[in-house]
Amino acid sequence: MAKIKLTKNEQKAQKDALKMYQRYLPTLTLKKQQLQSEIRIIDAKAKEVRKARVHLEEEFKVWIGVFGEEDAFKSDMVTVRNIKKGFSNIAGVTIPVYEGAEFSRGDYDLYSTPLWIDLAADRMEKALSLDLEASVLDEQVRLLAKELRTTSQRVNLFEKVKIPEAKANIKKISVYLGDQQVSEVVRSKISKKKIDERNRSAETKDENVTGAQK
Repeated sequence: MAKIKLTKNEQKAQKDALKMYQRYLPTLTLKKQQLQSEIRIIDAKAKEVRKARVHLEEEFKVWIGVFGEEDAFKSDMVTVRNIKKGFSNIAGVTIPVYEGAEFSRGDYDLYSTPLWIDLAADRMEKALSLDLEASVLDEQVRLLAKELRTTSQRVNLFEKVKIPEAKANIKKISVYLGDQQVSEVVRSKISKKKIDERNRSAETKDENVTGAQK
């Protein structure tokens, strides 16, 4: 704990700091809870998207297997040309939002390839789109988790360090100022007593002098 000045000005500064910490702590705590909730929601959505991707891939393999021409479709027949992203804001954090993608299809001979190739390409685009969506959701979680760590650190700092420290400083200063006030009262009483004693002594001397003159 840093050394503090045991003065009324410092006492006021510590009280003002304590009020600030206590005012912002509920906001930080609420933000922390919001971030935790959003991360859980997004993480669950990412798992659903990946589950849908696995299910689609399994259907795709079965579907192609029916035609008995598994080697006819190549993965490079469909490629991602452009990813469309928007942006949203959660608890003050800007995150990307997946809005779709544009795909390119490789050239292939319509006469030498099976008729179902176009349908297979459509399914591949859907699978790639799910992969891209899951990737963007992962990025959302990463950004929100980073903000959550920072917010949690601030909450802990306020709860476990700043607020207890300010309270301890205020108590220390209050005790010191109280002791000083008591000391001043005691000194004042002692000083008054000495003055009274001097005055009484002076009065006694005056009375003795007056008596002797008579």
